[in-house]
Parts: sequence; structure tokens; C-alpha cells
Amino acid sequence: MQLTLEEYFNEFRRQLQIDAENNFQRSTFLETVSEELKETGAINGFEPCYYDRESGKKGGIKVDGFYFNEDGTTLDLHIADFENRVTLESLNKKDYESVFGKCRRFFLTARNNHLHLDLDETAPEYRLARGIYDRKDRIRRVNFILSSERKLSTHKKVLDTHDLSGVKAVYSIWDISRLHRQYCSRGGQEPLDVDFKAMFQQGLPCLRAHVGTNVFRTYLVVISGKILAGLYEEFGARLLEQNVRCFLQARGNVNKGIRDTLIHEPHNFFAYNNGITATARDIKLNEDRSRIMHIQDLQIVNGGQTTASLYHISQAKNSPDLSRVFVQMKLSEISDNRSMEIVHNIAKYANTQNRVSIPDLRSNHPFHVQMEQFSRRIWVPAIEGQFKETKWFYERSRGQYADAQSRMTPGEKKRFKTEYPKRFTKTDLAKFENVWDEEPFWVNLGAQKNFIQYMERISKAWEESSEQFDETYYQRVVARAIVFKETERLISRQYWYRKRSGYRANIVAYTIATANALGKNRDRMLDHQKIWKDQGIDDSFRDQLALIATFVRDVLYLDDRPIDNCSEWAKKKEFWTHLKRDMPEMNRELTRDFWRYFVPTEEVTRSPSGESLVK
Repeated sequence: MQLTLEEYFNEFRRQLQIDAENNFQRSTFLETVSEELKETGAINGFEPCYYDRESGKKGGIKVDGFYFNEDGTTLDLHIADFENRVTLESLNKKDYESVFGKCRRFFLTARNNHLHLDLDETAPEYRLARGIYDRKDRIRRVNFILSSERKLSTHKKVLDTHDLSGVKAVYSIWDISRLHRQYCSRGGQEPLDVDFKAMFQQGLPCLRAHVGTNVFRTYLVVISGKILAGLYEEFGARLLEQNVRCFLQARGNVNKGIRDTLIHEPHNFFAYNNGITATARDIKLNEDRSRIMHIQDLQIVNGGQTTASLYHISQAKNSPDLSRVFVQMKLSEISDNRSMEIVHNIAKYANTQNRVSIPDLRSNHPFHVQMEQFSRRIWVPAIEGQFKETKWFYERSRGQYADAQSRMTPGEKKRFKTEYPKRFTKTDLAKFENVWDEEPFWVNLGAQKNFIQYMERISKAWEESSEQFDETYYQRVVARAIVFKETERLISRQYWYRKRSGYRANIVAYTIATANALGKNRDRMLDHQKIWKDQGIDDSFRDQLALIATFVRDVLYLDDRPIDNCSEWAKKKEFWTHLKRDMPEMNRELTRDFWRYFVPTEEVTRSPSGESLVK
């Protein structure tokens, strides 16, 4: 029994109210939707950028977020339809065409009319407008993405593409019903339907290879580089199974060996390249069963770097003729109840040129299994004024929170949400840990890269001693989560953030890392047990964190920073070094209200088992 659309809408609103102050639910809405789309591969990244300007009779210009791809040829522009509506309403054609029109005008104004000259150089909208202007001769495609809390009144979720001053304009709508479908869908993302006859005017040559097995059908396929690059251009990272996508985000886009072969020996690419491995939910063949004509839920589980490299090379000047380049593909049709397990094992064991590393497949690591077990078993202390104890729900794998409720009655769901009012994911955990362990630059590189880095060090620590990850460690994680979320909220309330919202994620990460570093300088650490018992922090400590956040903001916005863009500057380890150099000045402003939350290091560095906690 899955959530109905109405139930999902109400649950979505409830979660927004928990995660954000009332005045900032719009930005939280965008961040929530963008994280969902990044997780499932619909987009590769997202940077908030809230710009809204009236423009007379033309209807104004507006944008809420953006992302440039690696080579600057594709731009995502996000815009939100959000007014914190209390009931589920309809989104009609007139509504979305008006919203898209504002976003289109932003792009054209930035591209043709020097919009960046009128903007504050430290603001995210300046970086976007300047980026559009500087790349105006390189941008070939703009994806206009509308996220809406309303339900689209038609079944049309993708609008017709068209030429926009020499640029391909592509439109998509993520309304609440589409988000609901994705939320409820098996595997966590909308399946890809690829009609090769319609898209490429031909099917894929194939040979049957599933002799002697009834578990699933497998085909050996020959696919041209042009078709493979075309699939990636159309579907982007959605084409890649999640673990492969994580791997690519942590590495470069174009493999040197692949590039050299394509440029110098394209006729030998089939012989040199190891090929790709893919899975599908359903495969349809032509009449003589020699060609694949249609694939439902196509996912590349190995060979993502080959796929992405072919696309990026196809976009370069003097690109080789990829129609003469061929790639071998092993394609397995998996439609039974064990599909998720089988896909995972294929991704884990298949041999490719650049094997997906073990950290990319870590949701089943014993560390995460143990954290999950703790979260289901350990009750947190009741908050003052309340009589019921609760638990934090640790979502080890995507969709667990929803799956747990899928077969519950309405009464059972209510009790479940009362028992688990808060949840966090494995990428959240990696953020909480890395900022407190003074690696905020990793957090600023994005959830997936940060998670991979975190798992590399946690895996080593687990092998050395798994006993250190005990209940005390779990309580520490929750305490750190509480401070992280409180810091997000308090920064949203600061007058300087209200005046020019932007870079909240960067400031949050460095605020917490700075707080920890200041304590470490006095041989003190955060009193995790106090925060665990209180399940919160008091106003006086929030005020101290606000002082640190203001300090971080001032350093981030320095006029003489070596990198103009603040977000990019925050991703560098050098920024952390620069910030620590100025910490003595910050230290003098802190009061007892700050140090009440820090205790001598020796009191908190050992767990009841006697093992040193991972730092």
C-alpha cells in the first residue's frame, strides 16, 4: 500500500515545514527537489540562485537555480512554482508557459544584454549571468526545468524543444504528481523508454546469449558510438545506474585512453575497448529477432566512462565520425522480483576498463547496516515537555522510509511517523561527520564525492576496529546532525542572509568546522552527550554559532579572494587554511555560552568499549 498523491503532497509539505523556517520554504523546496533529481540522475548538479525582476509588459525575468556541465556546452536553468499552498492545486498550460517565459528572458538578457554588469559580483546570480555571457558562443543546449508543488493538469511532462537564438531549448516539468511517481517507483527513478526506430531510425544488431538459463535473458549487442553518445545527450546521467554515476562524478569526464583511440585509431575502438554492461526491464525485438527496437528501463551498470567520454568528444570541435565507431554491449533483461539484487551484483562483478570502486557500492557495508540497526533500536530521550520517546530513522538505502510505510494502514503510518519523526540518509551522515572532522571542503564538493571520500576512510577504520562504531558513536552522529540542522536554520534567519541569500551550504559547513577547530585549539570537543540528551541546543549557543557564521561569511566574501566565485573558493582546501589563519580573531568574540557545549577531549574520545572514536 503506497502513499496516495494526496498523502504524498501532505507529507511533502510536512517535511518542508520541519526542514525550513516558514520564510525560506521556497529555497528548501528547490533544494529538496534538486537533491531528488540529482540522486536519480535527472540532473547532474544544482546551485541555488534566486533572482526575480519585473520587466514591464514583458512579464519579468526570473531564475531559481542553475548548473553548467563540465565543458560549458549545456546549461540547466531551474525555476520554481511554489507558494506554500495548503491544498493540492492544478498547474495549467498558461501557468507553466508564463513561468518558462520568465526563465527564458533571463537567459536571453544575460546572453545578449550584459545583465551581469548590473549585479553584485559576490551574488550567485552574477556568476550565472556572467557565465552565460562568457559562454554565449559555446552553449548549445539549455534545459529549462520547472519544479512545482502543483499537479500538472495534462499528462504532458516534457514540452516540445525549439531553437532559441541558435541554442537548443529543452523543457521539463517536475510537478508534484511526477515527484510522487518517482517516490513510489521501484528503484527510485522513472524508467527510461528508448525507441531506437524513432530516435535513430534503426535498431541495434544483437545475438541471443542466454543459453542454459531461465533467470533472465541476455543479448550481445553492437552499438555505434554516435547512438551511444546520442543516448547520453538525451538522457544524461539518468542513463547510468546510480553507483556508476557516483563513480563518474568523482572522476574526470573523458578517459585519456578512450580519447586517444577515438582520435588516432577510431577503426580499432571495438577491439581495444572492453565495452559496456547494461540492464533493462523489457526488450522488444524486430520480426526476425536480429535487432533490438525498444528498451524499457535501460541502465548502464558498467562502462559509464566510455559512454560519457563518447558524448563529450562528440561535442568537441573536429570530433571524429562516431557513426564509424562501435562498442560492444552485454544487455540483460531482468524483470523478476530479484532484479535489484541482480543489477547490484552485475554492477559489482562485471569487468570494465575503469572498475567501479568498492566505496561506490557501500550501502550494504557492515558500517551502514549497523547504523541502521542502531536507528531502529535506540530510543532518543524525550524532549522536555513531551512524554513520548522517538527514534531517528537512518535510511541506509534509497527509499527505505517510504518502503517501510508502503504496506501500512493509515493508523500504522501515523504511529510510524510518531516513532520516527526525523530521518537522515547515508550521504547526510557523511556530511555531518566530515564537517565535524574538519574536512568541510569535501562537503562543498557535493554529496556523492563527499560520500565516496568519507567511505574510504570509514572502511579503513572499520577494518582496523569495528568495535569503535558502537552506540556511543551512533549517539555522536545524531548529536552532530542536530547541530548541523540547527546551523542551517539559524543562518537562514540572519539579516545578511535574508538580504542576499546564497552560499548557505558553504557557510554551514565551514561554520561547524570552525566551531570544532576552535574547541580543538583548547583541547576540547563538542559535548555530544549533552546534545543527545537534550535533543537540541539552546538559544545562547545558537547566537554563538551565528557569530561564527558571520565570520565565515565575511572571509568567504573577501574582495581579495584568489577565486572570484565564492562557491568554487569554498571547495578548495586553501580556503580552509585561510579561514583557520584568522581564527584567533574569532576566538576573542566567543563567550561562556559557546564553551558550555565543549568538554575536555579525554572525556569524549573513548567509547564504553574502550576504543578510540573515529576522528
